[in-house]
Amino acid sequence: MIFAQLAVVLICIFIGARMSGIGLGVMGMIGLLVMIFVFGLVPSDPPLEVMLIIMSVVTAAAALQAAGGMDYLVQVAGKILRSNPKQITFLGPFITYAFVLFAGTAHISYSIMPIIAEVAIKNRIRPERAMSMSVIGAYMAITASPVSAAAAAMLTVLGASGVKLFDILMIAIPATLIGMVVGILFVWKRGKELSEDPEFLERMKDPVFVKNLEGKDQGTITSLAPGAVKSVIIFALAVVSVVVFGSFPQLLPEFGNKEGFHPGFAVNDAGHLLMPSMIMILMLAATGLIILLADTPAGKVTKASLFSSAGQATIAVFGVVWMSSTFMDNNFAAIQSTLGDLVASYPWSFAIALFVLSMLLYSQASTAKALMPLGLSLGLPPAYLIGLFPACNGHFFIPGYPTLLMAIEFDRTGTTRIGKYVLNHSFMLPGLITTAVSVLAGLLLQSLLL
Repeated sequence: MIFAQLAVVLICIFIGARMSGIGLGVMGMIGLLVMIFVFGLVPSDPPLEVMLIIMSVVTAAAALQAAGGMDYLVQVAGKILRSNPKQITFLGPFITYAFVLFAGTAHISYSIMPIIAEVAIKNRIRPERAMSMSVIGAYMAITASPVSAAAAAMLTVLGASGVKLFDILMIAIPATLIGMVVGILFVWKRGKELSEDPEFLERMKDPVFVKNLEGKDQGTITSLAPGAVKSVIIFALAVVSVVVFGSFPQLLPEFGNKEGFHPGFAVNDAGHLLMPSMIMILMLAATGLIILLADTPAGKVTKASLFSSAGQATIAVFGVVWMSSTFMDNNFAAIQSTLGDLVASYPWSFAIALFVLSMLLYSQASTAKALMPLGLSLGLPPAYLIGLFPACNGHFFIPGYPTLLMAIEFDRTGTTRIGKYVLNHSFMLPGLITTAVSVLAGLLLQSLLL
């Protein structure tokens, strides 16, 4: 029966991934119905904390977008890239990484990628190099961002073991940066130069293509909204507050011994406010302050493109994680007996499970929430799981995630592409190398620092 249940889980994930958008979430709910009514499984608790954190953080990012704050950041990034065009293969990925690290969502990278492609093309540097690593950098930054849903998922899973947000960040940030450096070195001279690329040379025979190629700068912003800078400052203060409170839990509000409270209160045994609740409060408060102080109507926030992505991500996590956790919780003994010896002998093998599931779910947060509790139950130390955290970045393997597809669209030369055999695409080798190095660096750092 366990194999039949697993087949249902995998089929729902596969169909949901092909549907995109809210597909994973709704197919997860169909799978959950099958688990309950066909197999008689008891449903696990829904992943409410992670869902609410996603909504809170991405709503704040949508407010930043609506206020013009992202336009301001893009303007700054564009100046940096255009003033150092020969370093686009290095600067492009790291600026994308910084953007996502700050905002907590990879969707922010859509605004910077056209500039990266344009700078590379005008300087006749193969865009595939910078574009492929910029996409990978966006994924890596999610597992290093203090305000990403993935970091929140890790905190909710490992928090009971005494892990603080700072513990996650001090491993994830340097580990992913090390992986980024190695990945960039790999792509530095990858592929033919544009002057020798047959597809680009063929396109250059078209006068319209040449005219468009040499046209005005992509992503140029002529004017900023009046509240743009204010929104960036407010959002930055919220991010810093999340890092401070997550790193030093003793600074969280204390309300006395929990014994005097109703079980529903959001406090721990020591009476401190729970960190996931603090993240929600800070990010939605930042949204309110942006609306109040940065000349941003509330209705404009809900119309921002990032706000719709928040809904999609929330539904996706809701359905697929609830289905997966129900399967794992009800088959815990069998899974533990099957994988326990393997993980005990080869702890690093758990990274493969994380990578494969993230490859199917297209979500670091869903992967962490679904599998990290299993890692704890199999006896892996919390610090070791933090070292494995970058393995949750398998989005690039199957070329279907929007960030990857948009990068292909922005590269008008055609060098960034999906190959004839689908999996031989521009992002495969840079992604595998960056992820593997990041995991190795994470394991080394956790052994030294935690």
